Amino acid sequence: MTPIKSAITAIALFAAAPALADGHAAKNPMVGGAEMFADKTIVENAVNSADHTTLVAAVKAAGLVETLSGEGPFTVFAPVNAAFDALPEGTVETLLKPENKEMLTKILTCHVVAADAMSDAIKGMIDDDNGKHPVPTVGGCTLQATYMGDEIKIEDENGNTAMVTIADVKQSNGVIHVIDAVLLPKM
Repeated sequence: MTPIKSAITAIALFAAAPALADGHAAKNPMVGGAEMFADKTIVENAVNSADHTTLVAAVKAAGLVETLSGEGPFTVFAPVNAAFDALPEGTVETLLKPENKEMLTKILTCHVVAADAMSDAIKGMIDDDNGKHPVPTVGGCTLQATYMGDEIKIEDENGNTAMVTIADVKQSNGVIHVIDAVLLPKM
């Protein structure tokens, strides 16, 4: 299979992931001390999470508020503030400068998939791909998803990994999976 056909197949599989199943109709988990509402957009919920203030500032600086408030569907792997704090000193401040908007946008969009994929669907795709599923992002990155037990691990193009710490936070335009590290594109 060619790389392009493989990417298209992976996107199609992600897009075909089952929507919110009846078993997931339970109330959303709290994120960053705030209630997350399934009838609000990704941005409307994220601004209320005390654990995602850096991500929200970055989304604003990159000009992605309108996009992530749009219809979607989107799956967002949302790094917590501590994940941004773990980057080398000065990285976040540098990325938030207007002259670095293109790089910031690339990094952020490598956390976004153009589909609504709950954790059960992601695990199913991982199983279908013998333990590791390629996840093409809207930023052009291809992440690798694996899992052990209930824990989903996402690996970026540099081999860095993030664990999903809170899965299946349903939004009106997709789903958020909270992660503990920032995923970076191949430079």
